[in-house]
Amino acid sequence: MAQRYVRVQLADGQVYYGLLHLNREVQILDAPPWLKGQPTERMLAPEGYRILAPCSPSKIVAVGRNYANHAAEMGSPLPEEPLLFLKPPTAIIPAEAEIHYPAMSAHVDYEGELALVIGDRCSHCTPEQAQTKIWGYTIANDVTARDLQRKDGQWARAKGFDTFCPLGPWIVREISPGARIQTFINDSPSPAQSAGINDMVFAPDVLVSHISQVMTLLPGDVVLTGTPEGVGPIGVGDRIRIEIEGIGSLTNTVVEGKRQPLPEVKPAPLKDD
Repeated sequence: MAQRYVRVQLADGQVYYGLLHLNREVQILDAPPWLKGQPTERMLAPEGYRILAPCSPSKIVAVGRNYANHAAEMGSPLPEEPLLFLKPPTAIIPAEAEIHYPAMSAHVDYEGELALVIGDRCSHCTPEQAQTKIWGYTIANDVTARDLQRKDGQWARAKGFDTFCPLGPWIVREISPGARIQTFINDSPSPAQSAGINDMVFAPDVLVSHISQVMTLLPGDVVLTGTPEGVGPIGVGDRIRIEIEGIGSLTNTVVEGKRQPLPEVKPAPLKDD
């Protein structure tokens, strides 16, 4: 089995990166693994930590319509170049944490995705160079308020709610080019989403290269590579499990978000210059 790199928190609040062993013990690293962190002699018992999202990025760069069948189901043409958007780091939650259904939305979708973790500063890289900047792979759920996405015409609000980026539970260094990504809702034995990651329109190295022409990617940053067809709505009480061969599974449950009254928003009056 591939080594699984985790980020954990102790009861006293201290956060460490480590290696997860088969017996669920965690061997602490002396630094983030992409910064050449080395294993120490300190071991954590399974009951001595909780797993966090596996990294704490400066930014999450996501890609839309990167599977042809998903673009078709959304009624959108395939983009001629990667379609980029950002999710805030505050949207990240770990495996088993709760997705909060926002009061201002009536239609929230799951989107299972392969996530890339950047290991080295990446700016104006070729695809060949970009491949060496991808340190590892994990699983993400690009949760989306679909009604707000359509209403706003841009995606910041729809993609940016707190808890709208489940990530984890760990990072692996390598993944098969033909690995399968599948999404399961509640106890259904049939996946709602199922595709090979080699069905992407733009491969991971091309995505990272393209992004690096726009903005510098830093160690620990995350790139979401797009979702295959089969996206659909979720509601309070639903449990979403996303599996990727060679990594594992990411599971989260939906709960009702805060229901505070929304303030009335009025445009400011125009002033003469």
